[in-house]
Amino acid sequence: MIGNIHVLYNPSHGDVKLGQIRFLLSRAQILSEKWGNAPVVLAGDFNSTPQSAIYKFLSSSELNILLYDKRELSGQRSCHPSQVLGVKKEMRSPLILTNRLFNNCWTDEEVKVATGNAGCHLLVHPLKIASSYATVKGSKKTRGCNGEPLATSYHSKFLGTVDYLWYSDGIVPTKVLDTIPLDILQSTGGLPCKKVGSDHLALVSEFAFTPRTKEGNNFNSQV
Repeated sequence: MIGNIHVLYNPSHGDVKLGQIRFLLSRAQILSEKWGNAPVVLAGDFNSTPQSAIYKFLSSSELNILLYDKRELSGQRSCHPSQVLGVKKEMRSPLILTNRLFNNCWTDEEVKVATGNAGCHLLVHPLKIASSYATVKGSKKTRGCNGEPLATSYHSKFLGTVDYLWYSDGIVPTKVLDTIPLDILQSTGGLPCKKVGSDHLALVSEFAFTPRTKEGNNFNSQV
């Protein structure tokens, strides 16, 4: 079963991002079970970086939202092109850091949007999923320390990775199409450009079915 999503961009609304992703994961689980626990691939623009709390939620299946500032959940604020390329460093005064601590409060409505329940702070999803690009090794010129691409999107406000191909048990990625090095991406001046018609790079993965001994199945096909 394959699903796709485009999560809200606004970095300040981590509660909405989590709510959208939570709903996607819940629906995917329901449909997978309806079709005999069919393997799942979830693709799209999650508008969250590999270093973010949202990525941690996707990969580990749980997140205590009260440990994070909802405006920092996606990790996008530290990915301005000037920061990523080292043109200038963000200055963080003690006053700014103090304000962020005080503004880390979640309202009941925001908690409800994120988790589905105003009294629940621990967000959990039922799928065990992994990222295909983090699983299949790539070039050091295009990958970060976590195995994800260094960048899948580049425009005046952002340079980094927000796109993923997540997969569940029952399939395994065998190949991925690697992205391009940062220096080549930088030379475009930003996306879209003459050769790339989108502000995102395409992600491609080949998957193979894995043996499912509990159900007596043994799949070797590829999709």
